[in-house]
Amino acid sequence: MSQCAFREHHFRSSDGLTLYARSYGPTPSASAATPIICLPGLTRNSRDFHQLASFLSISRDIPVISLDYRGRGNAQRDADKSRYTVAVEMADVMTACAHFAVEKAIFIGTSRGGLILHHLIDSAPSLIAGVVLNDIGPVIEIEGLLAIRDYLNFKDAPTSWATVAAYLRTLHSADFPALSDADWSDMAKAIYRDEDGVPVADFDPAIALPLRGLTPETPLPDLWKSFDALSQAPLLVVRGEHSRLLSEATVREMHRRHPGMTDFTAPGQGHAPLLHLDGPREAVAAFINGVARAR
Repeated sequence: MSQCAFREHHFRSSDGLTLYARSYGPTPSASAATPIICLPGLTRNSRDFHQLASFLSISRDIPVISLDYRGRGNAQRDADKSRYTVAVEMADVMTACAHFAVEKAIFIGTSRGGLILHHLIDSAPSLIAGVVLNDIGPVIEIEGLLAIRDYLNFKDAPTSWATVAAYLRTLHSADFPALSDADWSDMAKAIYRDEDGVPVADFDPAIALPLRGLTPETPLPDLWKSFDALSQAPLLVVRGEHSRLLSEATVREMHRRHPGMTDFTAPGQGHAPLLHLDGPREAVAAFINGVARAR
């Protein structure tokens, strides 16, 4: 799959932190196409979307922007750890839209990014032209959150770049049998940054701390009210075949509440699917084409 160069952007949040984004393809101001904004998961960053952003910007000549929220990737770490919340990160997304002069976009939200979109539809519905929810919905299964808790707080970490891909494979291969050696290597480069030759997870460790208190009995609120507001927007839901975070039952109920929704199951993947692989990539591209035709 061809990949393209990207432009780097640094800009200020409403409370003064330096945020970061990558942009691909034409600038939103120079294109008639509705831009795509990619929102990564809890501890992930803009690098997760590099292959997908390259594909969409080249094949569709669409502006694509992928974000680093505060505390992730190239964005500044927040001294106030209590501000690592969905509400604050949603405000960062709105700041990014203002920075790029985006008045309406198709949003792709992976996991945490999809939770942000459930809040964005309540706060700024006019921004949303379409939504891709990647392995996330209004109901989160506690089993999936516990799995995230366990691997984010796993004590043994890779000590060299030669071992990172194998380390990730050990943690996640049962949920991701479809991934190749190259996919594991790409994942390693997306998750880790280099510090003097040593791979270091590229997020503020404080982001993972709230998960430590989770137990199988922890009650989790649902977001059905916000999801129902998404019925005004075209919606694609991608679910990993082996996902433990988004259940098939929740997807069925999402369909019932949003009859125009489409969904795709990413074969051989768990939480959260790599959208640039064969299958989900085509599903996302077809959805974006449909939104463009409808506008």
